[in-house]
Amino acid sequence: MTDYRRAPTKAEFAHVTDWVFDLDNTLYPHHVDLFAQIDRNMTAYVATLLTLSPEEARVLQKQYYRDHGTTLQGLMLHHGVDPDDFLEKAHAIDYGVVPADPELGEMIKALPGRKFIFTNGSVRHAEMTARALGILEHFDDIFDIVAAGYTPKPAGETYDKFMSLHRVDTKRAAMFEDLPRNLVVPRALGMKTVLLVPRNLEYDVAEAWERADETADQIDFITENLTTFLSHLV
Repeated sequence: MTDYRRAPTKAEFAHVTDWVFDLDNTLYPHHVDLFAQIDRNMTAYVATLLTLSPEEARVLQKQYYRDHGTTLQGLMLHHGVDPDDFLEKAHAIDYGVVPADPELGEMIKALPGRKFIFTNGSVRHAEMTARALGILEHFDDIFDIVAAGYTPKPAGETYDKFMSLHRVDTKRAAMFEDLPRNLVVPRALGMKTVLLVPRNLEYDVAEAWERADETADQIDFITENLTTFLSHLV
């Protein structure tokens, strides 16, 4: 049986020259709960747009998130919303809750090769979050939902756009994510895949499809602590 939770060896990642990181609940741990603010803003947006109660809006928001990869994609497809307006309102949050993480910054800086943020959020949101963490300067680029043409992960075409833009050799790349479904395509492309999970798997209100399945063949490693994981590789 595969031991997904064992510490990696440096040799297992020695071939990696491109390091690709999701943003939310990946570059910062789940318990920081920054995304909870975004989640509330999205629910409020749906409620206002469609004149729904908060409870009804949340059900629909989660349905779109599950079915289309992001709430935004569902709203664009079914209601023709302005994506820039949605992103601005969704990311009107307090970044002060994100603690600086200089140790993580040192680990990312020490990784050999290029480093990217690949997010279903916006560049601004990624920059604000990474700046709060104190790690922004260590990344070569940010690929966001706008660059993806508003088609989110896990769509294969979005990975293709990212890989093509940056000429990533997937056989020499690693992907770090908090959603198992977003690792399916990277694993199929030959990337090393690492799933970030909450401490003690405390997912709170996460739906079943968002949670780790330790038998999933798209996952090479599972970790609760990105900094500790990376420390084995530098």
